[in-house]
Amino acid sequence: MWSGTLGVIDLLPADLTSNRHWFLVLTQSGAPGGQGPCRTRTWSRSGIQVLRLTQNQPVGLQGSVRRMKLLRSRPRLRWCLLLLGVGSLLLLVLLQHLTDSMQQQNPGVPVLEAPTWPERKVPSWQTKDISAGLFPGFPPVLHLCSDPLLGNKQPVTKRHRKLLLKGAPSGGSTALRTQRTRHRQLNGVCSKYQPVRRKQRVRLQQVSRLYVEDRFRLLYCEVPKAGCSNWKRVLMVLAGIARSTQDIPHDAAHYSNQLRRLDSYDRAGIAERLRTYTKVLFVREPFERLVSAFRDKFESPNSYYHPVFGRAIISRYRANASGSALKTGAGVTFREFVQYLLDAQRPVGMDIHWERVSQLCSPCLIHYDFIGKIESLQEDADFLLRGIGAPGNLTFPDFKDRNPRAKRTSSRITQDYFSQLNRTERQKVFEFYYRDYLMFSYPKPFPDLH
Repeated sequence: MWSGTLGVIDLLPADLTSNRHWFLVLTQSGAPGGQGPCRTRTWSRSGIQVLRLTQNQPVGLQGSVRRMKLLRSRPRLRWCLLLLGVGSLLLLVLLQHLTDSMQQQNPGVPVLEAPTWPERKVPSWQTKDISAGLFPGFPPVLHLCSDPLLGNKQPVTKRHRKLLLKGAPSGGSTALRTQRTRHRQLNGVCSKYQPVRRKQRVRLQQVSRLYVEDRFRLLYCEVPKAGCSNWKRVLMVLAGIARSTQDIPHDAAHYSNQLRRLDSYDRAGIAERLRTYTKVLFVREPFERLVSAFRDKFESPNSYYHPVFGRAIISRYRANASGSALKTGAGVTFREFVQYLLDAQRPVGMDIHWERVSQLCSPCLIHYDFIGKIESLQEDADFLLRGIGAPGNLTFPDFKDRNPRAKRTSSRITQDYFSQLNRTERQKVFEFYYRDYLMFSYPKPFPDLH
């Protein structure tokens, strides 16, 4: 006599809400080929009902067992297919989310089809006589008065233009000629050194430094150490966030996140603003901007730049550095800083405070309508604010809120710092910023540079 189990069949109850589950257990007993009694047994364990069928026909039951196994597998197959479909859908959603995230983080992924420019041409307003208002060559949307609460936009009439012209600085025509000259210079350098390809796309990284002010439809490219703190204050007043630039402390201007950047909008929003808003760029003499950044970040107490940049610079470029210097990162010299700047294998990455404007703001790809300079900051800023119809009591602030006791970095101070370098080092720094010098028509800071 022998006994064996042929199979276990999972029987779903008719009432799916029932907590009783049936199993059919097929067994056989007896001698091979012999006849034995059929027995059916049931018992319950932990709420599970088990039906046990004992059969003495091993050969005849094999086909039945196979058929019952097949019937048992069909519901499971359907469940597997259902789970596979749900899993595939979730995977597609996850892949789409990852793709969108990578497009926002990876500057190498194109995100915009527009705007595209077949070639960089000199705007017509730079070559024609003034005949249509204060900024005839700016986008037409410049001359719009908008109320963000009501959501309406009204075109400026001839009367409004006359009022704007009356409120403009007396040297308005001179300022326009200056703008034409600056644009011609930039266009020429871009055509020679960085021509725009026919279908070149704007990428998120290329608009990440652009701040948006929707009320007066402005895009301002942030260039650190070129008046950016005060320009953010002006944008906050224009946006209605503050009543006066004097009411905005340094940290609120830089870290409050009340101003949106262009890369925070969707693709259509980015393209529309690039096409219709007035785009503004302010620059500074490159050597002077570099010295200003060094003095601010390394000669004054700084809880970020000393441990992050200072320690790495001292460790790499200072022989026999003291333990204190290696620990705190304080006391970086200007020559050590320049060595770091020129090193292709920098121990710590580039920073926006000394990055080139040609990299920060992409002036050969993005058509800036207004190019201002720190060297003529008050005149340029006043001309721009009057041109966009800013409140008459809003002027560009002229205060230094970081290290107020320190003297502003001037051309003479810049000369003093660069005199610490030898001729070869100065030449290499000049070559590093060479394109900025050309684009914005700054003269060579030292006569021996070439």
